[in-house]
Amino acid sequence: MKIARMNPYEGESKTKAFFDLETEEGIVIKGFTLVEGPNGLFVSVPSEKGKDDKYYDRVLLPKEVRTKLNDIAVEKYNSMSAQTA
Repeated sequence: MKIARMNPYEGESKTKAFFDLETEEGIVIKGFTLVEGPNGLFVSVPSEKGKDDKYYDRVLLPKEVRTKLNDIAVEKYNSMSAQTA
């Protein structure tokens, strides 16, 4: 898997970037975000608001895939940030 597109978010927010993921089969999943949390950057999967006003993940990832995706996204974000600094 790889990051198909990443756009840093310029506003004042915990959201640091939006990105799309491309699988090895060529499937592109849009709508991931990179968020600054109390323990550092982490990936938030696409979600939607239900009728009960709670948010539900639209993409379910096994723990090992989520960890790998988090590492890839943080590395890409940091390399993009280093280029603009």
